[in-house]
Amino acid sequence: MRPLTVLTGIVLGSSAATTFGLGATLVVFLVLSGETPQFREELPLLAVYLGIFVALTALAALSFIGQARERPWRRWAQLAMWGAMAGLVVIYWSTR
Repeated sequence: MRPLTVLTGIVLGSSAATTFGLGATLVVFLVLSGETPQFREELPLLAVYLGIFVALTALAALSFIGQARERPWRRWAQLAMWGAMAGLVVIYWSTR
């Protein structure tokens, strides 16, 4: 396996784990939002980040498949994945 494929697999695993964690947190916040108003305030931003990480996970999965099977479109998938990660960094730093 090539190094870029391994790195893409790491990005895929990390983004999938983050997506699962954000999704589970969103479910808990939805259940408890009636009791705790602070959770209700956090729901929109949490949903936005969940959507971003779902997209990043999908791009990473597509990129990983392209790399592993050496498809001709793999470079475009890599470009999309790294672009999405750069966009995520920009969004993260702008909300700090």
